[in-house]
Amino acid sequence: MSGTEAADPLILNGAPRFDGDGLIPAICQDTVDGSVLMLAWMNADALERTRTTRHAWFWSRSRQELWEKGATSGNILQVQELRLDCDQDTLLVLVSPAGPACHTGARTCWGDDAGPLLTRLAGTIEARRGTDPATSYVARLLGSDRSFAAGKVAEESAEVLDAAPGSDHQIEEAADVLFHLLALLARDGVDPLRVLDVLAEREGLPPRWLRNAP
Repeated sequence: MSGTEAADPLILNGAPRFDGDGLIPAICQDTVDGSVLMLAWMNADALERTRTTRHAWFWSRSRQELWEKGATSGNILQVQELRLDCDQDTLLVLVSPAGPACHTGARTCWGDDAGPLLTRLAGTIEARRGTDPATSYVARLLGSDRSFAAGKVAEESAEVLDAAPGSDHQIEEAADVLFHLLALLARDGVDPLRVLDVLAEREGLPPRWLRNAP
């Protein structure tokens, strides 16, 4: 391999340690927003098929057979990267889902609202829509004239620039910028997490699966 050729992200950084039944747990995580989608089991054959097809394959302990996620539903998991943990007995499978990961139709096997901080924050902002602006600051941002929400983004951005470089105050103001920017996007009728999709595409990754995408 040349010095400029990137390593295949599906090549493991060690030898997996399968258990006494020849299995290893595989934690599937959305590579864009960080949501943990599901847990399943792989044996050596499932792992090899995953690497070959770049779709997630598993071993069914109940049916005693290999299965490809999404083979019947179409909700495949396109595998972007495989990683072993420090003990080499658990796999992290970074994926781009084509649909809900759970057989119930939920986005994850822990429900639609399970996710990392930004996902939860965007959900909290949306949940405030239509509530009383007299008691909810977020409702005011969402329901007032656009100049109010946009002005808060500008105001907080200026405070980041004015804060002492590297100070706690600068970090706090940066958090305020991020929050108000998410609120402004939501106020404009945009899923705030679409910024993650743009960043993903710049990294050559597919965007997130969106339940209400056209």
